[in-house]
Formats: sequence, C-alpha cells, structure tokens
Amino acid sequence: MSGPSIYDITPKMGRELKSLAEKPETDIDLSDVPETINWDQSVIGKFYRPIKRPVSIRVDADVLAWFRAQGGMYQSTMNQALREYMKRHQPLKKRA
Repeated sequence: MSGPSIYDITPKMGRELKSLAEKPETDIDLSDVPETINWDQSVIGKFYRPIKRPVSIRVDADVLAWFRAQGGMYQSTMNQALREYMKRHQPLKKRA
C-alpha cells in the first residue's frame, strides 16, 4: 500500500471546494489576471482532437509505400492528406 497521493482530497479541501463551487461566477476575483489585448498569436482549435475510428481500407501498394517512406506516422500523414482533400472539396457555405 502506497502513501497519500497528490490527488487525495482531505475533508478540509473538500469543504473549500464545495464552498467555492457554490459561489456565483461574478464573485470570482480576476484582478490578478492580465487582460489579453493582442490576439494575433491566438489559435482556434489548438486542443481539438477529433474522434478516431479504426477502419480497414484497401490502398494501392505504391501509395501505401510512398506514405510509409515519408517516415514518422504514415497513418496520421494519410489522415492529414484526406482532411486537406475533404476541405478543398466541401461546398462553399452560402452567405446570408
């Protein structure tokens, strides 16, 4: 049996968390958080991870060999190529 973990919550910590959870968001003091003025370096969807589904597809041997020869994770590279194709071939959204 091992000792306490950093993830163990003491009864006192539990009470503090409960009291914080009951406070409205307007009571949160954000005075020490700097205001973001410049959004130039911001990225949308940086932590987006699409759901992966295992599939079995038939790929021409030369295509598979080429992707494998690129090194690294050839399946991810193939997925990226398919995503680029998908984006290029999506119909344009109608403007309101």
